[in-house]
Amino acid sequence: MTRMGAEQHHRVRFTLNGEAVDSACEPRMLLTDFIRHEIGSTGTHVGCEHGVCGACTVNIDGQPARACLTLALQVEGCEVRTVESLADKLGRLGVLQVAFRKHHALQCGFCTAGILMSLDALFARRADAAEAEIRDVLTGHLCRCTGYAPIVKAALEAAAELRGKMNREAVDA
Repeated sequence: MTRMGAEQHHRVRFTLNGEAVDSACEPRMLLTDFIRHEIGSTGTHVGCEHGVCGACTVNIDGQPARACLTLALQVEGCEVRTVESLADKLGRLGVLQVAFRKHHALQCGFCTAGILMSLDALFARRADAAEAEIRDVLTGHLCRCTGYAPIVKAALEAAAELRGKMNREAVDA
């Protein structure tokens, strides 16, 4: 018999940024807390803890999701990607990250990880996303520093580069 308030740990297995995770957690542990405190990967930020600000956005099976509203146990068998997945194994920044740096779209940086993950999911589905689609994705994120203009410029540039890469790969194939 368990004491009142004592939580049993449950096993959770999923892939995080290409690496297998096999661990245990309390049933009510949030994915943000699991990623940050159990795994030690701190790129996913905790902002409002109510799903409003978007800072904690990760991609679960290719779809953006608020990690502060997702229980760790809910990602059983899933592929979870965080902002750390955007750079390569040598630490070279990805296309979106380079464009954000170039256009100063990351001022304080608190919201940046979540925005990058939402845009990454959008571009994985539609590398030809138009400005209206980019702005629509940004409505799920609060940014107090940039006024969104440099974020949109960076996203449009990244989308153009990704389209170019896809076209070059198609020609090479």
